[in-house]
Amino acid sequence: MSGSQNAWELENAVKLVDAHRDALYTYDESDQKTIRDDEPWKRDPHYFKNVRISAVALLKMVMHARSGGSLEVMGLMQGKLAGDTFIVTDAFRLPVEGTETRVNAGDEANEYMIQYLELCRANNREENIVGWYHSHPGYGCWLSGIDVDTQIAQQLQGPMLAVVVDPDRTISAGKVEIGAFRTFPSDYKPPAGRGGDDYQTIPLSKIEDFGAHASQYYSLEITHFKSSLDSHLLELLWNKYWVSTLSQSPLFTNREYSNKQMLDLSQKIRNAEKSVQANSRGGPHRTGGKDTQLEKIVRDSNKITSEEITGLLAGEIKAKLFNGVGSAARGEIEA
Repeated sequence: MSGSQNAWELENAVKLVDAHRDALYTYDESDQKTIRDDEPWKRDPHYFKNVRISAVALLKMVMHARSGGSLEVMGLMQGKLAGDTFIVTDAFRLPVEGTETRVNAGDEANEYMIQYLELCRANNREENIVGWYHSHPGYGCWLSGIDVDTQIAQQLQGPMLAVVVDPDRTISAGKVEIGAFRTFPSDYKPPAGRGGDDYQTIPLSKIEDFGAHASQYYSLEITHFKSSLDSHLLELLWNKYWVSTLSQSPLFTNREYSNKQMLDLSQKIRNAEKSVQANSRGGPHRTGGKDTQLEKIVRDSNKITSEEITGLLAGEIKAKLFNGVGSAARGEIEA
């Protein structure tokens, strides 16, 4: 059990903070008030550059996202500000109505949030809400038009962060697929060439929405941490997460997602073929002599192959470890 948890922490680069002081969990109300009164993020739209998420908060968000299946889920994050960094110490789910494309936070969610925060205050948990998270099952970590509008409204209330978790890609890749974002003010135009985020596979059905709003927000660098204060809680959460992961095969659990990926890839190949036939000497999809459309298809194909191999290896390892365990135990008892 501890070995699997260590592997998960290593895969997601979870780092141990000062085991004696646990400084990231120290909350100074006056210090936070000074930062919020100064409001440096209003002078610089790119002021916030980093996010540090505790292993407990990360695991909570992943488990919540996985519980939603193909439906989007939503929750809030607690923490504090430290210079240009959001520090997320905890997260909690909201009772919201989700669909495959959006989540709707109604009055019930607002009442739940107020009651939850009151209970936190009563137990000397003073951390503020620093952002919201939601899931994108199978289509990557980015902000849709609805997400952008939600985040703009959130940022009007103060320094807030938007986090997106993809549970399907997390299961397939074996590593948490997560992104953190902030939106720009409506009157701000980002400098050309600054949105150089890593390439990610976007389904054809989502490409239009992805491209239409990509210039309205930017991503923050994410790192993860743990401390001696949350080790027991992390162990309890991990026991539940580990049993769920151990009892499932990525290939079977994610077969619907895998099928959708293959269908999407085949459609992209057909579109590329039509494009090449329409203009054999190169068209708008060519940049600097390279066929960027085909290059993206190759990347998507390699990603699918890598995830399938990961699933096959996971299945083989589980089979080697656990097949025959029951019969071996019975043999020892009979002997």
